[in-house]
Amino acid sequence: MTTFPDSRPPAGKATGVTRHERWNALLELLADAGRLTVEEASARMGVSAATIRRDFDQLAQQQMLTRTRGGAVAESVSYDLPLRYKAARHASEKQRIAAATAELAEPGSIIGLNGGTTTSEVARVLATRADLHAEGPTPAITIVTNALNIGNELAVRPHVKIVLTGGVPRPQSYELTGPLATGIFDHVTLDVAVIGVNGVTARHGATCHNEGEAVVNRLMAERADRVVVVADGSKIGHRAFARICGTDEIDVLVTDAAAPESELAAFTDAGVRVIQA
Repeated sequence: MTTFPDSRPPAGKATGVTRHERWNALLELLADAGRLTVEEASARMGVSAATIRRDFDQLAQQQMLTRTRGGAVAESVSYDLPLRYKAARHASEKQRIAAATAELAEPGSIIGLNGGTTTSEVARVLATRADLHAEGPTPAITIVTNALNIGNELAVRPHVKIVLTGGVPRPQSYELTGPLATGIFDHVTLDVAVIGVNGVTARHGATCHNEGEAVVNRLMAERADRVVVVADGSKIGHRAFARICGTDEIDVLVTDAAAPESELAAFTDAGVRVIQA
């Protein structure tokens, strides 16, 4: 969870902090505490009580929290923040992870991508790789995804063939879920499945918050010759509610330098190739 050590300025006082970044930090504090008064939040965030009141009111309008007299209490959605609020967290690490992951793809590959901030970065790197822009009669790469934002971003790339699953989108992740999302995997095969997760451990494998997403992600992994899990260090050694796949089904784990060494050693012992970007 977000903390503000005494040795550095609180996040709210840092220059260049956007409103969404402040909201993200505030929601994490609320998810951790369960309930916050305006005064507590003001002290923790290092911003005025008036700013916190406005933040609470605006987040309550978006059903991200419940407003109370003098404060707010957490909604369950605060534990699974919408993608737009997650994007600022560990941004540089995710960009490095994405660059390392994209190097695993070869021209002509069929790649599965689920939703999430890290896989969205992978999609951007793949779309701008120079060797995938070579002109030819067929697309340089095919991407199968259940993420609306990835589909929207890559649809304008003529060198990328984009295949979207059907399904009903979840506003938290933009991922399509349900029977219409799973049916496509009876008809396609993948060279590589790049799976973003909410948690991954050597004992429990890859996991996410939502069971509907887990079903689609599991099928994506099953249809692929190789499974690459991408996760920044904050997710290594942690598990979420719904299981995507076991460690024995993961071929490569791409993470960053913040990942716990003991957990990475356990993955290596289990036969998973670990890449630290």
